[in-house]
Amino acid sequence: MYRNGEWVESLDKQTIQVLNPADLSMIASVPRGKSGDIDEAVMAAKTAFFSKEWKQFKPHERGYVLFELAQKIRENKEELARLETLDVGKPLKQSLSDVDAAARYFEFYAGMADKIMGETIPIENGILDYTVREPIGVTAHIVPWNYPIQISARSAAAAIAAGNAVVMKPAEDTPLTSLKLAEYFDRTNLPKGIFNVITGYGWEAGAALSSHPDINHVTFTGSQQTGRAVMEAAAKNIVPVTLELGGKSPNLLFADCELEEAVEWVVKSIIQNAGQTCSAGSRLLVEASIKDEVVAKIKERFEALTIGPGIRDYDLGPIISQKQYERIQSFIDLAEKEATIITGGKRISIEGNENGCYMSPTLIEGVDPDSELAKEEIFGPVLTVFPFETEEEAVYLANNTPYGLVTGIWTMNSKKAHRVADQVQSGQVFINNYGAAGGIQMPFGGYKRSGFGREKGLEALKNYTQLKNVALKYY
Repeated sequence: MYRNGEWVESLDKQTIQVLNPADLSMIASVPRGKSGDIDEAVMAAKTAFFSKEWKQFKPHERGYVLFELAQKIRENKEELARLETLDVGKPLKQSLSDVDAAARYFEFYAGMADKIMGETIPIENGILDYTVREPIGVTAHIVPWNYPIQISARSAAAAIAAGNAVVMKPAEDTPLTSLKLAEYFDRTNLPKGIFNVITGYGWEAGAALSSHPDINHVTFTGSQQTGRAVMEAAAKNIVPVTLELGGKSPNLLFADCELEEAVEWVVKSIIQNAGQTCSAGSRLLVEASIKDEVVAKIKERFEALTIGPGIRDYDLGPIISQKQYERIQSFIDLAEKEATIITGGKRISIEGNENGCYMSPTLIEGVDPDSELAKEEIFGPVLTVFPFETEEEAVYLANNTPYGLVTGIWTMNSKKAHRVADQVQSGQVFINNYGAAGGIQMPFGGYKRSGFGREKGLEALKNYTQLKNVALKYY
């Protein structure tokens, strides 16, 4: 692990095996950090944050460090993508895109490091009133297993740009690229202790980090259940949190859409990382008059997709673990009882990788809109189809889940598009696209149980600053 500028074992010398999802073979072992390791990392970060060295580290110098990180990421793009694929299982081309996105996050926030500004407020003659945005302190970053390099980059870059000290806890399943980022930080002139990476299980290291009394902000991406535990732990210390807790995101296809383009993006939005994506387009709401045609086109595309180890760059890689596969399979079993599986839903055996958990992309219709299958996040390559007759029905179906992360709207009628965008309960809305080139600059977060707070873009900097008002009477 990387703590206070040094590479260290866990205090009790225990380790965690890191497995390749392609065949469940061991590819590395990392320290099993626990509460004592977290405590040392937080103390190192706190000391560094209040140090004279960091206080004198100018905002534009923070920007230089982040630009340097972006450059190192680009220089090592192939190595990072390979690590990400071996660790997560996703196709290599998707990992290459993730590495590009990570570099862009560092570049974006590097450019913002010296542009975090306050404002003056008119009060009355003789009083100068102004606001200052100051760093919040030591920030905790609990990173999920599905997009480790992207999510590590987007939160750490924003936090450091704003002048904070970072303690990161990557997922135990996928810690390798977060540790690589630590290696790159170690080669810069960033003061030791400003960036730390502690590996360990969520229920040990993650719980200790979110509940630590010297943490000043927690950023968490993951499940509702764990997010609730993180929020409860932080609340005991009156600490703010930013939570991104998944989604059940719909694509709404109206009869007047550009059908081929819409279908292409519907497929992309559910097969990326084998559907193990918080913003996956896992529900297809389609106008009844074109439903049969759309279903036929998606079925054809699903059945043409290639499946295999991500390192060989197939269209779909494996599910991250046996545990996650079994969860997805439980929803497939439910669909066999309650709905109609049009295609997929089968475990695929890959020669030479028989231990890997591969699933064919699954298309389901005839689902009750109020059922568990319709409302709960599956987190796999599973797409459920719902026909609608009217715009009002489409909006109702779109909002009929506990989540509200992303919505895609497909129509050539701009008035209709804006009406629907106005009514959907969703943190991001895409019209005639889905994802917008990674959305580095666009605030990302959810309504309802998808969480609160925003990451990405300028909005994320507010997570990592606190506002101070100063009033000076000068006569």
